[in-house]
Amino acid sequence: MKITPEHNERMAKMTFASVYPHYITKVERKGRTKEELHQVIEWLTGFNDSKLQELIDEKATFEIFFKNAELNPKANLITGVICGYRIEEIDNPLTKQVRYLDKLVDELAKGKKMEKILRVK
Repeated sequence: MKITPEHNERMAKMTFASVYPHYITKVERKGRTKEELHQVIEWLTGFNDSKLQELIDEKATFEIFFKNAELNPKANLITGVICGYRIEEIDNPLTKQVRYLDKLVDELAKGKKMEKILRVK
């Protein structure tokens, strides 16, 4: 699928707070926990629980969310297809970062082992 400038703009303006409850629902429905979700988010962004809550309370857009993040150096190891888009082919850095997060949440929900999700090896 081709990513349009409008798609990138929509991703930038979407708030993390609007998506976060869906992440929780997705992982809990598959038997994973909110704590595991937070571990995955912290691995990718460096945000601990209190910083995450602060960004939720502020209704930070994904643009602000990732601007404040310290992206894990191994994030580029996150590959594959998510929401119909091949992550490696996404040119826009912010859209790619949002899809990194989506992919990690998806892997968690699919029951992957945490060490694989966090690219330990």
